[in-house]
Amino acid sequence: MSTSTMWLLLFVVVALALLVAALTKTKFTVQKISIIGVMAALSLVAYEFFRIPNVFGSGSSFHLGNTFTALTAMLLDGVSGGLAGAIGLALADILAGDPGYAITTFILKFIIGLVCGFVAHKVIHLKDYPTANRGKYLLVVTASAFSGLLVNVFTDPFIGYFRNRFIFGQPAEIASVFTKIASGVTLINSLLSTVCAVILYLALRPALGKAHLLPKD
Repeated sequence: MSTSTMWLLLFVVVALALLVAALTKTKFTVQKISIIGVMAALSLVAYEFFRIPNVFGSGSSFHLGNTFTALTAMLLDGVSGGLAGAIGLALADILAGDPGYAITTFILKFIIGLVCGFVAHKVIHLKDYPTANRGKYLLVVTASAFSGLLVNVFTDPFIGYFRNRFIFGQPAEIASVFTKIASGVTLINSLLSTVCAVILYLALRPALGKAHLLPKD
């Protein structure tokens, strides 16, 4: 696939993400857009400066960029979390000169945000969840963060297979998908990101709420 076609496909993917935002009636206030921008920047920084590339020769990296996707989804909503991670980490690929990777990165991070947001706000109702029982509250916060990151353990290798096969035109075997899952690199990465997201959420949610820095809806 030519570079110009990759850029066009990336544009289509971004447009579809915005369509999802419209269909879910996600409201974007100045306050919310500012938080998304900050979290996208933090995702980029976390990926660029806190990353161990090509772990165990798997082609995957240990990094903390996904932390801010899950965190934003829990603080705001799934679409906002997805956009924060997708923008920040796709931008990292673009800066590295990899528009082909940016396409699948955008999709993967958007999915993480959607799943985290759905579990946090539609299943658990995290914003209104009682905090008196600290152990139970910690459990539901962890479940919210890990939900999307767990899904990524499986979507990452599958979407990576289609990227290599159809965008890059490289020979790829479906068995490589299961090999990557079995390697455990993405799972360990997800666990590390979950721990960081939970710690940051527990620290930031009360402070941001008291300072009225979180949108009311």
